[in-house]
Amino acid sequence: MPRLLTNSFERLKRIVAGFTVAQRTIAVIGAALLVMGVIALGSWLAKPQMSPLFTGLSPSDASAVVEQLKSAGVAYELTEGGATVLVPDAQVYPQRLAAAAAGLPTDNTGGYTLLDKMGVTASEFQQSVTYKRAIEGELAATIGAMSGVTAASVQLAIPEQSVFVADKQHPTASVFLKTQGGSSLDDDQIAAIVHLTSASIPGMTPEDVAVTDQSGRVLAAVGQGLTDSASTQASDHEAKVAGSVTKMLETIVGPGNATVSVSADVANSTSERMDETYTAPEGGVMTNEQTRTQTSTGGQAGGTGILGPDNIAVPDAGGSGSFESEESTRNNAVNKTTEKTTTPAGEVTRQTVSIALDRGSVQGVTAEQVQALVSNAAGINTARGDTVTVEFVDFSQSAAAAAAAALQAAEDEKAAQVQSEIVRTAIIGGSIVLAAVIVVVALLVRRRMKRRTLYTEDGPIEYFASMTETEEQKLKTLKGLAEPIALPAVPPTKVLPTLLDIEEEPEAPQVLVEQRRREVEQLAKSDPQNAAKALANMMDEAMV
Repeated sequence: MPRLLTNSFERLKRIVAGFTVAQRTIAVIGAALLVMGVIALGSWLAKPQMSPLFTGLSPSDASAVVEQLKSAGVAYELTEGGATVLVPDAQVYPQRLAAAAAGLPTDNTGGYTLLDKMGVTASEFQQSVTYKRAIEGELAATIGAMSGVTAASVQLAIPEQSVFVADKQHPTASVFLKTQGGSSLDDDQIAAIVHLTSASIPGMTPEDVAVTDQSGRVLAAVGQGLTDSASTQASDHEAKVAGSVTKMLETIVGPGNATVSVSADVANSTSERMDETYTAPEGGVMTNEQTRTQTSTGGQAGGTGILGPDNIAVPDAGGSGSFESEESTRNNAVNKTTEKTTTPAGEVTRQTVSIALDRGSVQGVTAEQVQALVSNAAGINTARGDTVTVEFVDFSQSAAAAAAAALQAAEDEKAAQVQSEIVRTAIIGGSIVLAAVIVVVALLVRRRMKRRTLYTEDGPIEYFASMTETEEQKLKTLKGLAEPIALPAVPPTKVLPTLLDIEEEPEAPQVLVEQRRREVEQLAKSDPQNAAKALANMMDEAMV
């Protein structure tokens, strides 16, 4: 083994040998965690990246696809309750081709492909039912492709056509949705589903579509549209009117001196009204006129006369007669006015505005003036029953005082939090800076310090060389120490650098023993008497 590695291992052994029991336990736990992390990272890197093979599968199709993957020996994973099958990236397209060759997935809604399977001998009833199923399948597939929708089912109720206009009925549709994770769709998505369905069927309006989710909640009702649209529109209208009126009043009477409340009634369903009005044109315009004249003259022969009582002919006394009649038919032009009024859902049918003014603060305006201004600003229509009420009342000051106290308390709390954050940050920053300064100073002092050995009658004493000459002389005077004996300088031993070099390596016990032995031997040679006395004292102490 190379000497570099040998020295590194020896030094590592010495370092580990100096560990306490707690340090060794922590080291073992850390090594175990490191090994486990390496194993987990390796297994994660070795695991192939998975991609969806099919999504939104029915249980039967998912089972067939899994059986095919098992027979092909391809790894797979099931997610979303078994509706999604994941395979490695490299196997996505080959397995899709293999599934298509096996006719998977087989579960589908049909759509217009149902018309391809219909034969020439199909009856009119079969044709109409198949056509309706095809439309239902296409709508379900389209709605199911929307974000947040995992599955959809559409049922159409298309009435038979009738030649009687009075018996004509609108088609209706019901849509069942299964959302992803049981989440709720927003109003825009529900409106998109309603309009998409109604636009696909001739004669169907958005009010003819009902939408329900998997939890049984009605999202859109027939004849009403979106269930929450009317209340949402009413709330938006009330907030808009109240905001505009409040802004105007604050400019006139000052902030906090007026309270505005708006209540609006919104139509939940659409309505249609047809009015026809007939009027005579000015000047009597005539479109056509027809006159019929008939004239009759009697002959010389005796006539039969006219019928008398009991249908007996009475002879004509004159023997001759004439008859003339004239008939006129005149057609005059008539003005016809047809007016069709459609009231959509969400239209405001009535609104009321209530305003309370602070009697003690508002001066210079009257209730009539405020009422006139508010009527114009809020679009009040008296024909539909809109009303505006303005009253001067005494405002309670307790709420304002409580609000001011709460606001002041909130501000004080916020300021205290900011101050505490600043203090905590300063403490943390100061602690970090102080620790850094201490570490730097300790490193600098340690680099400048060198240990020296002073030999006395009591034995050698080690001290730091960073002491000044005065401090060192003072220490010698107090302790009664002698001057250190100069030892011959030993040339430093060159050691090859290793990976585990540290700044100051503790000396081995054998080296220290050998060094102390040489120092004692040198002391005995230079001062035999003192060495003998010290050895005798040590022996006496050992015998005692």
